Amino acid sequence: MKAFESNLEYKAFLTIAVVLVFCIPILNAVVPEGSFLHVSSFQLSLWGKYITYAVLAMSLNFLWGYTGLLCLCQSLFFALGAYAFGMYLMLHVGVDSVYNTALPDFMDFQGYTELPVYWAPFENGGFALLAAMIVPGMVAFIFGYLAFSSRIKGVYFSILTQALTYALMLLFFKNNLELFGQSFILFGGNNGLTDFKEIFGSKVDAQSTQIALFVASSVLMLGVYLLIAWLLTTKFGKVQQAIRDSENRVRFSGYSTTSYKLLIFVGSAMIAGMAGALYVPQVGGINANEMTPAKSLDVVVWVALGGRGTKFGPILGAIVVSMIKSYTTRAYPDSWLIILGLIFVLVVLFMPNGLIGLPDQLKPVFERFRKRSIAKGDVTENRA
Repeated sequence: MKAFESNLEYKAFLTIAVVLVFCIPILNAVVPEGSFLHVSSFQLSLWGKYITYAVLAMSLNFLWGYTGLLCLCQSLFFALGAYAFGMYLMLHVGVDSVYNTALPDFMDFQGYTELPVYWAPFENGGFALLAAMIVPGMVAFIFGYLAFSSRIKGVYFSILTQALTYALMLLFFKNNLELFGQSFILFGGNNGLTDFKEIFGSKVDAQSTQIALFVASSVLMLGVYLLIAWLLTTKFGKVQQAIRDSENRVRFSGYSTTSYKLLIFVGSAMIAGMAGALYVPQVGGINANEMTPAKSLDVVVWVALGGRGTKFGPILGAIVVSMIKSYTTRAYPDSWLIILGLIFVLVVLFMPNGLIGLPDQLKPVFERFRKRSIAKGDVTENRA
């Protein structure tokens, strides 16, 4: 399987893999806290969150950068995966000290005495992880089939995905759903799912658990990178990029562009769902704010800044913007949205290929300065 375009890319991938999977966990677990090289548990969780954001950005880039479909519901798929695994975590909080039951507190508060049937399967961690992929995939399949079979594309597709996000966001903000004359408990309303205690028999806040979650997030990111890199070398990847460049020509060549787009859309949703499943135990909660349309626009900025249609660009963009946001929301909390908007404007006007394409973009400028310097040097010598 040839997934790397150059030996440099292969070496960079191996270096990043060693740093993330081995070096950082060792610096957290082995190096004493007072040491300069020590990585704190807080930093480990923070970077684990950044890595899940990077996977989310890669999922959008797979759809937008290589297929030409700008999706504004990627945060929805991310949140659905987080909710699916968050339900498992919520069912293992333990006995509530106030109500003396093992039910989630919002169920106790609303008078439930037993677990709803549709919540019961999520007591199993394996089922919850599988649901974190299947649920976003099913939503993407239903929506994508209706959209693509109707030949909806371009800005209309983007608007519809944003509408889907908004509709489900409103649903998740509700405490109960009234349907067919019955009331169904949902997912905690405004508060969402939080206050997790245990994951697969271990404490969520234990050092070993945080290391395991960080490594799992890193492995997921590396695995998704390899998968996308390999797909791009196959016939599937060539057709995918051809759809981005000229869908009509691909259709006239005998390919079912609807099937390709549907498969890619479902695959990107499942990747986002897996990222969400690893996100929720590292941040300690999930609520419907994570699926707002604004969150999906954030992901678009990540991909655009890093470099749309590149393999490493979305990772770089997600981490850079997340780091800027972490600093800005502390130092200048009222200015973050303005800064985010300026970043996007800067990219659109001056960096069409993102940070990854910046060296190639600046290369002619440096070359021009170099030639001018040489010309000045020749003139000085001739005068002398």
